[in-house]
Amino acid sequence: MNMIIRKSVLSVAGLAFAGGVFAGPIAATAATPVEGKPVAVAVQKAQGAQSRIDLNDEQSGNVKAIIAATKKAGLPERAAVISIATSLQESKLENLGHLGDRNDHDSLGLFQQRPSSGWGTPEQITDPEYSTTAFLKGLKQVDGWQDMALTDAAQTVQVSAYPDAYAQWEQQATDLVAQHWNS
Repeated sequence: MNMIIRKSVLSVAGLAFAGGVFAGPIAATAATPVEGKPVAVAVQKAQGAQSRIDLNDEQSGNVKAIIAATKKAGLPERAAVISIATSLQESKLENLGHLGDRNDHDSLGLFQQRPSSGWGTPEQITDPEYSTTAFLKGLKQVDGWQDMALTDAAQTVQVSAYPDAYAQWEQQATDLVAQHWNS
């Protein structure tokens, strides 16, 4: 019985994702550049207990790739904070391949995006620039994302089973954006 309920819930979540707010993660939209704000203005107060990890060179490189893709998309620091916090939660900023039995379905890359959900091919999803751009396209289609709590904005794009988990990374993501945005 529990398996039937679980599968039903997952099926509904998948349908909500496929036909959700942005009608697919990589829906084509006309990008309207958003004028950047200083980090101090763009970042909201972090919600709840905060987590922090030490980053290795690969993870730091992925932070820089996320920031570069955010700038290329013409989005402000707040979008980079949301993206980095999301990647911290999903993969600890590691570009993960298939993890075998430990894998969540077919989730891959920095954002644990799924080819079967329309995020792209495995090769695309494991490209930091592509996966960040795909995440940002979804974020831009969320009305009012700039003023939402980080966890709400991330959850609207990601449709995670743990919607509140993104909030714990907001302070570290904010610090990383402040450190690397102008470098």
